[in-house]
Amino acid sequence: MKNKNINDILNLSNELRWQIGDDFHDHLAEGIYADAAEIVDVAITKKNKKNKFSIDTKIDKIVTSKTWGFPIMFLILAVVLWLTITGSNYPSSFLAKILLDDVHPFLKNLTTSFHFPWWLSGFLIDGVYLSVAWVISVMLPPMAIFFPLFTLLEDFGYLPRVAFNLDSLFKKSGAHGKQALTMSMGFGCNAAGVIATRIIDSPRERLIAIITNNFSLCNGRWPTQILIATIFIGAVVPNYLSGLASLTAVIGIALLGIFFMFFSSWALSKTILKGEVSTFNLELPPYRPPRFWQTIYTSLIDRTLIVLWRAVVFAAPAGAVIWLISNIYIGNESVASWIINSLDGFGFLLGLNGVILLAFIVAIPANEIVIPTILMLTVLVTGISAGNGAGVMFELDSVNATAKILKAGGWTLLTAVNIMLFSLLHNPCSTTIYTIYKETKSLKWTTVATILPIILGFIVTFLVAQIWRILF
Repeated sequence: MKNKNINDILNLSNELRWQIGDDFHDHLAEGIYADAAEIVDVAITKKNKKNKFSIDTKIDKIVTSKTWGFPIMFLILAVVLWLTITGSNYPSSFLAKILLDDVHPFLKNLTTSFHFPWWLSGFLIDGVYLSVAWVISVMLPPMAIFFPLFTLLEDFGYLPRVAFNLDSLFKKSGAHGKQALTMSMGFGCNAAGVIATRIIDSPRERLIAIITNNFSLCNGRWPTQILIATIFIGAVVPNYLSGLASLTAVIGIALLGIFFMFFSSWALSKTILKGEVSTFNLELPPYRPPRFWQTIYTSLIDRTLIVLWRAVVFAAPAGAVIWLISNIYIGNESVASWIINSLDGFGFLLGLNGVILLAFIVAIPANEIVIPTILMLTVLVTGISAGNGAGVMFELDSVNATAKILKAGGWTLLTAVNIMLFSLLHNPCSTTIYTIYKETKSLKWTTVATILPIILGFIVTFLVAQIWRILF
């Protein structure tokens, strides 16, 4: 068969010689032979010549195999998240000490020396400034660690292998294989994950990726998950197993988010976003040493600082609202207390309470301030001696001290389980909502992306609460 093909080519070559002349024919033949030589050089490994693709091929046989591909992928993601969470503790504590313990009292004293009215000082310093300070101290360090690590993996060439491994699962759910990359980016920040969907060419599948990206547990929600799991989940097992139980619970919530991403993608592709799953040629680039300093610069400027700035812009008015509703009274009750009492009944149906629901409402600008807001509102309605006054967010250094305040607010194991679920399944933060609108240019799809997760959150927490009360 091969000889026949070669004879056909030679016959065609002779015909061309008669039609176009010897000179052009010679140049054409040289080009054909040059291309053939290049193909042979790539396809055939000669003796004493190392195939430059052999190492990449050997690595790919492991990292994209059906046996080892997924375990390696989850292990790498777990290491990245562990480095992010553990590594951010020290810089977060450092920033919190400066911004909250040093700068905040300094600004309060400064307003006193300038004879600011108490309400103006409270509004500006305890409200606006404190909210911004919380967001910076909690949000900046994880992003400054996660995004460079993520970009280094991308630069090294591993992330396309992640997309390759998950491609079949996303296709079955009616989504695009590249959504695996945007999902991974969402674990650092959902707003960044939404921006990352630009790599998806199909408008329909890009929209699915945008709407479902909120199911990736972003860095603003990890601290809440870890704290609640440590206090309540770790307490139901022996001490030597408490750490493992807490870690398992948090990982379980993250995996549950991935499940809801697949489920929602499938549901959207079968209903309001019907269409054929597009095919794409995923080129696996060669592995290469990451460009370290360029990666650090790009990650910090293009991702971390831009996302942080948006969060700060939305956090400032949130702090103002938190302070106002805690210090404006209707009769003998603050606005915050009145709202909490109004929400308690609905919160009970969900296995939560009014404090938690109000905290999630006022913390829409930034998930990072959920726990400080819950603590402040719990102190407000219970009268416990803690914190620095109404509307002043705070967080305690001791897990035990935090546990005492939460339990005094009526928290049980059911409350803890459902707040972990609701922290996963609730509306995106305002930074992400704004980013969704910027990317889709559509109020309709921004509304869908905002409402879908919170509807699922209400359904799931309601079912868990009713089943829990029947069983226990």
